[in-house]
Amino acid sequence: MIEWLHPGLIFLLGALLIPVLKGKGRQVYLLLLPAVAFIDLILISKGVFGTGPFWQLSFMGYELTLGRVDRLSMVFAYVFVIASFCMTIYALHVSETGQHLAAFFYVGSTLGVVFAGDLFTLFFFWEVMAWSSMLLIWYRKTKAAYGAGFRFIMVHMFGGICLLAGVVLQLQATGSIAFESFEWGLGSEYLASYLIFLAFIINAAVPPLGAWLADAYPEATVTGAVFLTAFTTKSAIYVLIRGFPGVEVLIWLGAIMALYGVVFAVLENDIRRLLAYHIISQVGYMVCGVGMGVFGTAAGEMAINGAAAHAFCHILYKALLFMGMGAIIEVTGRSKLTELGGIYKYMPITFWLYMIGAFSISGFPLFNGFVSKTMVVTASAMWHYSIIWLMLEGASIGTFLHTGLKLPWGAWFARKEPVCEAREPPKNMLAAMGITAFLCTLLGVYPKILYNMLPYPVDYVPYAAGHVVAMSQLLLFTFVAFWLLKGMLHGTPTITLDTDWFYRIPGKRVIWFCEKPLMAFANYVDRNVMRMAGFFGNDFWPLVVTYVENPLDKAFHVRLPELLNFKEIHDKIKQIKDRELSYNLLYILLAMFVLLVYILFTVVVE
Repeated sequence: MIEWLHPGLIFLLGALLIPVLKGKGRQVYLLLLPAVAFIDLILISKGVFGTGPFWQLSFMGYELTLGRVDRLSMVFAYVFVIASFCMTIYALHVSETGQHLAAFFYVGSTLGVVFAGDLFTLFFFWEVMAWSSMLLIWYRKTKAAYGAGFRFIMVHMFGGICLLAGVVLQLQATGSIAFESFEWGLGSEYLASYLIFLAFIINAAVPPLGAWLADAYPEATVTGAVFLTAFTTKSAIYVLIRGFPGVEVLIWLGAIMALYGVVFAVLENDIRRLLAYHIISQVGYMVCGVGMGVFGTAAGEMAINGAAAHAFCHILYKALLFMGMGAIIEVTGRSKLTELGGIYKYMPITFWLYMIGAFSISGFPLFNGFVSKTMVVTASAMWHYSIIWLMLEGASIGTFLHTGLKLPWGAWFARKEPVCEAREPPKNMLAAMGITAFLCTLLGVYPKILYNMLPYPVDYVPYAAGHVVAMSQLLLFTFVAFWLLKGMLHGTPTITLDTDWFYRIPGKRVIWFCEKPLMAFANYVDRNVMRMAGFFGNDFWPLVVTYVENPLDKAFHVRLPELLNFKEIHDKIKQIKDRELSYNLLYILLAMFVLLVYILFTVVVE
């Protein structure tokens, strides 16, 4: 009997066969892997493999757990696998094998994070997730994509270093690598928790550490961007629920995120960058829910359920939204609101499927966002956080205004005459949008399907009359305001400065330091070491041997001054321009200073 079949390994190992297959056979195989993973999850839920934990291995005296199965891990695993199936359908027409490999490694590593029961396993899959997602950006093969991918991986490398440092400190302090809820408080004794927390909120795109998302996602390939919307930020929500539930600072960070994303979306002209900022906004609801998730309280359980439910629903409707905008880019080659408009008559099916995602993210009744988003808002009311409640409700207005009104109006309408000819995207893309739209509607009409998967029992009725009326009024007034002011809400060809400006500028200085002073110092050391080695190996040592064998041999006394030739060396130095020499000396001194600071820091830490 098989003890357990890891859903993540179905993607990771299964991906290795993708390059071997061609044509229809490869397309069938691509769909087969998520289907098998889904069946695996059903078997796990039914207890076919037992109750777990599974795959506990000894490593260097520590116990690794690759398969921690509970209701929290299962709800995230289900939506990741379901989303991967829809996204794979959307990407079936892609011929590049590398894109499919990167996507499947991305999905598999995310499932590895979800089922990780220890910090070593978590860190391993965390890093695979970062590198595979970067490839989905680089496969766009444009200068902007290469730059965005580089910045993306630099940010996530920093987050990975923080995570690793936190894991090491946690191990040193407690002797355990178990991935459980971390201690939280004020003081140096919580340094390990702070570092792990920092790594988690970087992946959750919490401002001011979240500008990488809006920078990188719009530069990915059409299909790669759809995969990116689902996994990195939502896996971060999972680990925050697991590690830091009820940490109060997350309440405020999440509420700020919800408004931050909406405000920056106002300024955007790029259709996918606008949606990317709304990812940050929607993840803010989840982060806020984690912060309110105090164990053992009704409001806390509502908040955790709301965070998990909203992550589930968000993955579906945000994928649908990116699919819609990706379809426009696929058939028109344009991604700016100022370059679009009037193409509705060419793409009506794409428009209406997109609008289901727009209704969902805006919280329309009968769509999944109405159910999940209002769970978090209700939790804030249960805790009597009136300011948080207002901030979250305000973000809902902004979401509908821009994702549900401004973006579709600017992309499909806005002009009397079409800016270009277009057509519906390939059938596989429409099929993926149709399935995802159906799921968004199904969970909105029949939320019990979702409730049955959540971590805690759910006692929540979203379709209470007062609630439906209040939300409908909010959406109606927002629509009226848009219609009256739509002339002022068009796209403008501008560049938006985000918080990444603060590390992009110093980053250029760091690159300059590495290319100039550090490389000058390295070349200087390398050149002189090689010169010395050549001198002793080729010239000086043979003379010494000759001298030892025959001290009276005049060749040694004649050749030694020629080899050293101090006068020639002195003359060459004098020929160097003063400015060039001063710069070289400055570079060397800077490099030596950095090396000295590093040594002193190491000594102090030890």
